[in-house]
This record gives sequence, structure tokens and C-alpha cells, in this order.
Amino acid sequence: MGLAVGIVGLPNVGKSTTFNALTKAQNAEAQNYPFCTIEPNKAIVPVPDFRLKELAKIVNPKKIQYSTIEFVDIAGLVKGASKGEGLGNKFLANIRETEVILHIVRCFDDENITHVEGKIDPLRDIAIIETELILADMEQVSKKVERLNRDVKANLKGAKELQEMATALLEHLNNGENASSFKDRDDEAFLALDKELRLLSNKEVIYGANVDEEHIGEDNEYVKQVREYAKKNSREVIKLCAKIEEELVGLSDEEAKEMLQELGGNESGLEKIIKRSFDKLNLISYFTAGEIEVRAWTIKKGWKAPKAASVIHNDFEKGFIRAEVISYDDYVSCGSETKAKEAGKMRLEGKDYIVNDGDVMHFRFNV
Repeated sequence: MGLAVGIVGLPNVGKSTTFNALTKAQNAEAQNYPFCTIEPNKAIVPVPDFRLKELAKIVNPKKIQYSTIEFVDIAGLVKGASKGEGLGNKFLANIRETEVILHIVRCFDDENITHVEGKIDPLRDIAIIETELILADMEQVSKKVERLNRDVKANLKGAKELQEMATALLEHLNNGENASSFKDRDDEAFLALDKELRLLSNKEVIYGANVDEEHIGEDNEYVKQVREYAKKNSREVIKLCAKIEEELVGLSDEEAKEMLQELGGNESGLEKIIKRSFDKLNLISYFTAGEIEVRAWTIKKGWKAPKAASVIHNDFEKGFIRAEVISYDDYVSCGSETKAKEAGKMRLEGKDYIVNDGDVMHFRFNV
């Protein structure tokens, strides 16, 4: 899909440990992705989905293939990144190429792990990163305003509207505000600017509150601060213990569940992050189920059946005739595709059908 989540954070907050856990998850499922070329700073990991296992119990396929999501490890940012400190410009450019930001925030004390700012303060850490993103956007938008001023003088079509929008946005950023809080975010001119500039402070953000083993269950004061800040800014927080996440990846489902329960948790923070990131990318899955494989196919929310079919093969979209659709719930409750058909639960859908998350589908097409 060409969509990715960028992992950011200050040095020594647990960002690399989180990425290592994701990389282990990737390697554990590597046999499922024969066509993926993985660079050292990227991890393409499976999206946990219990529905595939339920379908597999019915179909008994040779393999199960999950939807995937890409995470990009972006080296630790520091104060002055927008001015090139710590190779900041390169790292900010890497973030620009992602769609969602996973901001790992240190929420634990450990005298053996130094903090680049001297002491633990998650809200200060968040402010440092977000200020650098805003400063980087200010530089981009400022250059754009200069170009648009020339375009307006040259009386180029559409330049005036873009210039007014960019000027208003620059003033908003100069006030220390994220582009995501700009009042005209839905305006076509703003959307055009964002598409061109890929504004860093307009990206969806998930805060990963990294805690120690002791606080996997009950929130400590650091996590409470992050949750309060996130709520004010309409953002999400997922708590995790990056150190434990690395250990969990190597365990069986039962062993992992038992370990989490012992630590006072019920679901891996990494799993929550993967699922929420998938959702933040505006992605859903539909399924195909057969003796060879039960597979989840990744599409954007709102795609119609022919476009959804294209992720299997372009010919499916070009020669689309119709889609045979059974909802996941109907498929499982009936116990098989045949029984679902007999119960009248299979629908024939045409070109205008908008695919739902969890649809079990079979496409008819002309070659």
C-alpha cells in the first residue's frame, strides 16, 4: 500500500527496543512474505487478527497470511533537529515519508539509563519533538510562501488562494501550534499544501508510553501525564514495556498470555500499537478462504469491489464482473462457505459495492 508508520523519540527512551521487538515479529513471520525486501531500518510485521484463525479452523488451509504494516525506525531526534543537529534534517525527511507517527515516550525511572535531558519528564520530551516538527514545517511553509508570492505577481491561476492559505498556516505555526490544529484543515487549498509539503505536524500521532515491568498494569504518574496531554490534543496513548515486548515475541500464544497476566496486563502493547496504526492508516482487511490459504488482503476504507480486487491482481479489476460476499460473522456462524450459501448468506455484489472490513470474498472476472 506504500503506507508506513515512523517511530520517533528522543535517545534512550526505548524506541530502538520497540523497533527490535517489531523486527522479531517480522522475522517470526518471514515465510509469509516472500516478495518483501526489508531494509535494515524497516520492519514489515503481521497485523494480529483472530478472525483468520477462526476461518482456518473451518477451512483447514495449508497456511495463513495476515495483513501487514510497515514501521520505519527513525534515529533519535534531539533539540535543534530542524536546524540539522544530530543529522536532524535527514531524520525529519524520513518522517515526512511516513503517514503516521509512533512517538515513544519514556515513562520509567532507571538510574542506569541516562536521559539526554538529564531527568525524566515525558511532557518536556513530547514538547521537544513536537517543537522540532513545527519548526521544520515553518521552514517548509515559509519557502512555499515566498514561491507563491512570486506566482501571485505573475498572476498564475490558483496562486492567490494557496498564498493566502500558506500565509495563514505559517502564522499558526509561528504561534507554536501543530498544523493538525489549524482551523482550515479541510479546505482544498490546505489539503493541496499538505499533499505537496507532507507537513510533519499534521500527521496522525500515537504516543507509546514506555514503562517498566512494575507498571504494565496500573499507570504510574508519568503515564497519567501523557494520557492527560493526549486527551487535550485528541490523540491516543498506548502503554507498553518495550523490554517485555521483545521477550513476548519469542513465546507461544499461551506462554505470552500467561506472562502478561502475571505482569498485570491482558494484551501486548505491541499488538495494540500494530492494530491502532493499521486503523490510523485508514486500512481494513477482507478475506479469501480456501484449502491453499486463508488470507487477509489490505485495502483502504471506502474502496469499491473492483479496486479491492486489484490487490490480488490487476486483471481482477479490469475484468471485474461481480463479487461473491459472505460476512465474517455469517461465515463462522454457518460453519462453511457451502452452508452460508445454503442459508442465503452469500450476496452477489456489483461494481459499486463498498467492501467492509471482514468480508469473505470471491471475485468473478473476465480475462
